Amino acid sequence: MRDFNGFTGILYAAAEWIMRFSVVNILWFLFNLPVLLIISSIYLNGFEAGFVWYLLPLLLFIPLLSVPSTIAVFSMVRDWIMQTGQSSLVKSYFSYLKKGYRKSLIAGVILQCFWAVWIIDFYFFKAESSLLEIVFIVIGVGLFVYTINFFSLAAHYQMRIRDIMKNAFFITVGNPLMSGFIVICNLSLLYTGMTELLFLFPFFICSLSAYLSFLAFYRFSLKVQTKAQLDKTGNLLQKSG
Repeated sequence: MRDFNGFTGILYAAAEWIMRFSVVNILWFLFNLPVLLIISSIYLNGFEAGFVWYLLPLLLFIPLLSVPSTIAVFSMVRDWIMQTGQSSLVKSYFSYLKKGYRKSLIAGVILQCFWAVWIIDFYFFKAESSLLEIVFIVIGVGLFVYTINFFSLAAHYQMRIRDIMKNAFFITVGNPLMSGFIVICNLSLLYTGMTELLFLFPFFICSLSAYLSFLAFYRFSLKVQTKAQLDKTGNLLQKSG
C-alpha cells in the first residue's frame, strides 16, 4: 500500500480497500450463485415442497464451489493482513482457487458431512423438546466457528486436512473469546446483509466476514507463536544455567 498524506490520501486508501473487498466478494458471489439460488428457492418454497430435489444439487455444489471459493477468499484477506503484495486481485484469487482446489474439495466433503449430521439431528431432536433444540443450536454455533477456523487454518498453513481438523477443534474450544468475537461479527454481518442492506450482500459480506475472522485468528496465532518462543528461550536459559 502506498504512503498517503492528507484527506486525499485517506479517500484513496478507503477506495482501495473498498475495491479489494468488493472485487473478491463479487468473485465469491458468482461462484456461489447456484448455491445461493437453491437456498433462496428452499426458503421461498418451504422445506416440504420437494426438499430432496433441492438437497441433491446442494450436496454437489457446496464441496465443488462454495468451500474452495471461500478458502480462496480467506487466502486473499490473509495477504492483506500480512501485507503481502498481490499483482492482481482477480489473478491472485484464481491462483489460490486453483492451487488448493483438490484439498478444498476434500475439505468441503468432510465439512458437508458434519453439517448434514447436525441438520438431521437438529430437525429430529427439536421436535422432542425445547431443551434439546437449544442444545443443538449451541452445537450449531460451535460448528459454525469451527468451520470458520478451519478456513483460516487452511488459508494460513500448509497442513494435512486431518491436522487442520484437529487444530480447528482445539482453537474453537480453547479460545472462547475469539470464538465469541467470530460469532458476533458474522451474525451481525449476516443479519445486516440479509435484512437491512441486502443490496450489499454481493459486494462485501463474505470478504468482510473473512477479513474479521482471519484477523482474530491471526492475532491468536501470533500470541501462540510468541508464547512458544518465550518458553523455548526459557528452557534454553535453564539448560545453560
